[in-house]
Amino acid sequence: MNPADVTQAALPAVNDGSLFELFWQAHIVVKLVMLGLLGASVWCWAIIIDKSLLFSRTRRAMDRFEEVFWSGQSLEELYRSLHNRQTQGMATLFMAAMREWKRSFEGTGRSMASLAQRIDKVLDVSIQREVERLEHRLLVLATVGSAAPFIGLFGTVWGIMTAFRSIAASKNTSLAVVAPGIAEALFATAIGLFAAIPAVIAYNKLQAEAAKAQGRLEGFADEFSAILSRQIDERMAA
Repeated sequence: MNPADVTQAALPAVNDGSLFELFWQAHIVVKLVMLGLLGASVWCWAIIIDKSLLFSRTRRAMDRFEEVFWSGQSLEELYRSLHNRQTQGMATLFMAAMREWKRSFEGTGRSMASLAQRIDKVLDVSIQREVERLEHRLLVLATVGSAAPFIGLFGTVWGIMTAFRSIAASKNTSLAVVAPGIAEALFATAIGLFAAIPAVIAYNKLQAEAAKAQGRLEGFADEFSAILSRQIDERMAA
């Protein structure tokens, strides 16, 4: 019998190159790395979709509120219309400041001199809470984006070490023996990049959206605080 045929018969069956076969024939450690990265990718996409919808809803809500707020409607009427409704964005800031305003006038022994400072603090706290709501779980995207390539590289290194041990055991360095193990190992890096690239892009985009929303909230808070301060001055002068 031809020695080449004997060698070929002794080699393990080579996979057909499909992604499933690359995963199935990988070492158990590499499989765990791949599954973890795939799970992280699914988690990231769920966050991306959820946050994209949240930012879209928040942007539309702020546009509608600004249109109503600057339409000339009185603050009392706007407060009553929003009193029993769930609010977000600028409406949340407005309701928090108006509640402090009304408590100051309805209660007894309240100091009008410090009302403006109390309203500013209420607005600052409301802005912080709204920004935290918008940025919630964005850190997951940043973590996956920075760590996934290294986790995939770990799987690749482990797979290459396993492939080299198999090559040494078989004492055969032909391309047919080397290529499948290397391909399985590199597949882990590919999955790591597949998880990391969308996470990084989405994190930068959503973080910019959060900063833009924060800027709009702070701008509205300054304008609304100035309106209430003028009314406080008028009431104190009366």
